[in-house]
Amino acid sequence: MIVTVFRSRLRREHEQEYTRVAAEMKALARAMPGFVSMKTFTAPDGERVSIVEFASQAAHDAWRDHPRHREVQDLGREKFYSAFRIQVCGVERDYAMDAPPAP
Repeated sequence: MIVTVFRSRLRREHEQEYTRVAAEMKALARAMPGFVSMKTFTAPDGERVSIVEFASQAAHDAWRDHPRHREVQDLGREKFYSAFRIQVCGVERDYAMDAPPAP
């Protein structure tokens, strides 16, 4: 599994357009073969963190290189983000604990 951690700060003046484009990108990512999950959190100081998981490096790279995603990456650098950082990581171990079934 490949996990991308995307940390960003939005430029407030473009927030409405960003919201529309982000919804489009989430739908596109979810439709990609090998997509596992995507969650976004916003910290009290305004930093946003998105965690995106793909089943393989090939699936991740197909998402990274999708033509519409590339266009929006450029738009993000030019318009939406005042700062961002992307970290792409391979999962070495994966542990989980699910809640027990209700009685």
